[in-house]
Amino acid sequence: MEYPSLTKCFLDAMDRYAAPRAQMWRAASRWEAISAHEMLRRVAGLTKALAELGVTRGDRVALFAPNCPEWHVADFAVQGLGAVIVPVYFNESADRMAYILNDSGARAVVTSGESQARKIAECRGRLPAVEHVICAAQPANLEAGPHGDFLRYETLIAAAGDADIADYRRRATDVHADQLATIIYTSGTTGEPKGVMLNHSNLASNALNSFQDYTFYPTDLALSFLPLAHVYERVMDYGYIFRGISVAYVEQLDTLPQALLEVHPTMLAAVPRFFEKMYANILGKGHQEHGVKRKIFDWALHVAEQAAPWRAFGKTVPAGVEMKWRLADWLVYSKIRAGLGGRIRHFSSGGAPLAPELAEFFWSIGVPVYQGYGLTETSPIVSANLPSANKVGSVGRPIPHVQVKIAADGEILVKGPCVMQGYYRKPDQTSEVFTPDGWFCSGDIGRLDEEGYLFITDRKKELLKTAAGKFVAPAPIENLLKTCPFVSNAIVVGDKHKFISVLIVPNFPATEAEARKSGLEFATPGQITSDPWVRDLLSKEIERLTAPLAQYERPKRFALIEQDFTYANGELTYTLKLKRRVIEQRYQDVIARLYAGVEEPRPPHLA
Repeated sequence: MEYPSLTKCFLDAMDRYAAPRAQMWRAASRWEAISAHEMLRRVAGLTKALAELGVTRGDRVALFAPNCPEWHVADFAVQGLGAVIVPVYFNESADRMAYILNDSGARAVVTSGESQARKIAECRGRLPAVEHVICAAQPANLEAGPHGDFLRYETLIAAAGDADIADYRRRATDVHADQLATIIYTSGTTGEPKGVMLNHSNLASNALNSFQDYTFYPTDLALSFLPLAHVYERVMDYGYIFRGISVAYVEQLDTLPQALLEVHPTMLAAVPRFFEKMYANILGKGHQEHGVKRKIFDWALHVAEQAAPWRAFGKTVPAGVEMKWRLADWLVYSKIRAGLGGRIRHFSSGGAPLAPELAEFFWSIGVPVYQGYGLTETSPIVSANLPSANKVGSVGRPIPHVQVKIAADGEILVKGPCVMQGYYRKPDQTSEVFTPDGWFCSGDIGRLDEEGYLFITDRKKELLKTAAGKFVAPAPIENLLKTCPFVSNAIVVGDKHKFISVLIVPNFPATEAEARKSGLEFATPGQITSDPWVRDLLSKEIERLTAPLAQYERPKRFALIEQDFTYANGELTYTLKLKRRVIEQRYQDVIARLYAGVEEPRPPHLA
């Protein structure tokens, strides 16, 4: 099957839907919007400016900005020239950004945001191939130094008109689906970043096929807050734009709760960490209640558990459970949904597996979470749950025209129009991830059930092997532990050791609230992590939650740490997945103490 170029998809959407609020963003005190025609005018104006600067087919243009209207304007403008977008995470370090721009050979950079512009200015001398920097909302006192001035985005697009739009349409017809559209440098949980090459057909097929069975309404509005430098949000937003859905951009994650209440979105893409934190916040607020309100909250949680077979799996439950659920919905669940804007019809969850217990919880309280699966190398969506075909706990069935099979060792193999062209300037690493007959090796372990739904177990490279030779998948255990109201984050360790252990980041507010019931008060996180009462509380919770697991899958020891894992500290990827090697290195002394005094079995050849 042949697919159109991204530029054709964009132009078709601008003409067919002519959305009055194609793009929305929050100005100083209120949300602003521009129409589809104005978006197209800006794209055409920037395309003309880039062409006048000498950017042509095949040239690489870096895009360094938070989620904002300028991101997609620059994206479609560069595509209109047949050039290649190299997205850079908006909070990227200067060293890594310089590596990406130099490795890709970017000739120009489009940036937005004061901190991004200043970071470009600081490392400008380390970017010999970069000839031009175009900056939106440029700080007045920013100086580029001896390597050239910053060009103002607003000035470049100001005079664009109908003639420039007509010119963009002519240029767009020369862009073909087999042309390279983007090079995306993976954040990577292990090793150096690699530039994933995706052409127009890869991305367009994924945006079109992934949304094929969705139903959209003129009142729909999508919230864009995951980094657009990551292909997951980027393709989700393509799907929205290509169907005339308004996109509201959230530049800073800490403003997300406010944005939910202000724009009342109907759909958005998120990652498991988002739902884990939402769950922790729900429990934290509920546990801070007293008297009757606390009893109602606890009762509502129990009702949600009873209603899970009905709400999450469509099974029959006693009529009394349905009646209790409706009362609990009126008293508690509806207020939770109101805090999400009150109109959510569709949460997409991707980037990593979501704990089945959390998925069931959200479905039970009327928050629909549809899980999917994919990788940067697959543009990204391989499989997805849909309103018409959803199995909670799975990551859905393969999307149309994508094939999935499971290798003998459990690895997920993929074929289809979404699979990448290869890693930029890394032919050897490219050949390593393809089988001789052309299947892409995902590096993930999973299974397909009898109905064709895909279930993810773990990353192949992240499986732990105990000294006794037992393989342990850490992610399901971590997800299980994070359903505890007193746990904010967890990482399982113990590769090559006699047993596995776990590092726990406590949910400090919830733990403090529970401790106050016993008359305990804590002044600092350090006091919480070192207190015997807290250790006893979490020890019992770990034992309770892991009781159904195999003996070798149950953590025998644990350590409490004071600070959650963050992207800024290099411990998380863009999509908030754990970088295990980094964390294990940082906490190697803590891990060593967990195994102090343990007599490890000697390898057979040394026994």
